[in-house]
Amino acid sequence: MAAATRREALKLGLGAAAAAVAAGAASAQEWGAQAEWSDRYDASRGATVTRTSASRTPTLSAETAQATERAIEDYNSLVTRGGWEMVPNGPRLKLGSTGERVLALRQRLVTTGDLDPSLVNGATFDSYVEGGVRRFQARHGLIPVGVVGDDTMQSLNIPAATRLRQLETNLVRIRTMTGDLGQRYVLANIPAAEIEAVENGQVAARYTAVVGKADRASPVLDAKITQVNFNPFWTVPASIVKKDLIPQMQKDPQYLTKKNIHIIDRSGVEIQPDQVNWNTDEATQYMYKQDPGEDNSMGTVRINMANKHGVYMHDTPSKNLFGENTRFHSSGCMRIQNVKELVSWLLKNQPNWDRRAIDAAIKTGDRIDVSVTPPTPVYWRYISGWGAADGTVQFREDIYGQDGTGELAMADQAR
Repeated sequence: MAAATRREALKLGLGAAAAAVAAGAASAQEWGAQAEWSDRYDASRGATVTRTSASRTPTLSAETAQATERAIEDYNSLVTRGGWEMVPNGPRLKLGSTGERVLALRQRLVTTGDLDPSLVNGATFDSYVEGGVRRFQARHGLIPVGVVGDDTMQSLNIPAATRLRQLETNLVRIRTMTGDLGQRYVLANIPAAEIEAVENGQVAARYTAVVGKADRASPVLDAKITQVNFNPFWTVPASIVKKDLIPQMQKDPQYLTKKNIHIIDRSGVEIQPDQVNWNTDEATQYMYKQDPGEDNSMGTVRINMANKHGVYMHDTPSKNLFGENTRFHSSGCMRIQNVKELVSWLLKNQPNWDRRAIDAAIKTGDRIDVSVTPPTPVYWRYISGWGAADGTVQFREDIYGQDGTGELAMADQAR
């Protein structure tokens, strides 16, 4: 089985599950509205919670460590009892599907508290099963559409023993970060592709992110957010010049012109694309600078944070990526959905920088730099499994293989 892990489910508790049963089809309709998140992107202004738990408890906290310890106890007991049976692969399962695979799905959802035990029997995919699937998807970081496709099936069939080891691995990471992180700080959880803005020990808001590809990983780091740039220029990193820009120019000589990217030589003089031999290493000797604007790869905002990796957080023109299950598309930096809301939070103690001023600054199209005073601590961490304060257990895909879940899963299934 390929390495995979995604998001929120073991101990919803019978109370929550029973409430979902009482809600019936109306509950399924409510979840159906949430399935449209993938189409709304930045439209949901004022929303402070993404697909993760609605808990205001920070991921990096003593409470989360304690909840993860409880989850480990529960999963240890579950593994001792034999874990859960695999749901057989096959066509996607959805409302109205019937057969033995639906029965296996019910049993699987009941095992981790996503479906009330009284609903364990039955070979029909009804609205209750749909609600259980949505809950399972939500806590595994998947868009809660209530349909079992490849991504959901993959997460359903990660063995219980693998999940237990994943929780044990991540508990160590959480425990090392439960001290004083600052009155106000930002957490970027890499495998969750999510940002938490934390103030006075509570999550003020969560934001969906797009993080680094597996071969261009976003690094684990500690830094300070010192500045916000509105309408920034983008200087293309050397790695992107080699891996992306040169191949693009070989395919389309007009690529740089279309993207408003200028070539600057070492003396600071701009040269034209047709002056460069794109079939040699000559192109790596120049600097590439993209004008501000809607097509700028950083969008309209860049959040600066001094660090040895040269990474930062920013807006993006490719907002459709926020609606994907797996949001690992960048070259190491992080793209933030609703970034203007995060910037507003970062600058809320700066005179004359409310949301209206931020919108006005962007509208000018001019480069404007604003210092964040005092600098805000930011932590990029790799947390792919944890217990939430609301009693749920969250899992995310081990995209960089830091947990060894791929190897563990194959070993567990071979037993």
